[in-house]
Amino acid sequence: MSGSSDAQALSEWVTAVARELGLEDALAGGGTTDMVLDLTSDVAHGVSRPGAPVTAFLVGLAAGRAADPAVAARDYAQKISALADGWGSA
Repeated sequence: MSGSSDAQALSEWVTAVARELGLEDALAGGGTTDMVLDLTSDVAHGVSRPGAPVTAFLVGLAAGRAADPAVAARDYAQKISALADGWGSA
């Protein structure tokens, strides 16, 4: 049952933060939270746990500079997840 309350708390938190930052539109398409959680999980497990939040910040910063930030965020998250997946295997 705590998983459900965690999911509810996360949803409420993300909605409140988006509202506070004037980014309500960024969540309109859905899947944003899952995308960020997947990205940070890939980085935390493949590269460095402390690198995960920094990576999410950098992806968000880069996406914010793009013409279509939502599309760019998805593209960048996929690209960086692939980078993290292969990290250290060379």
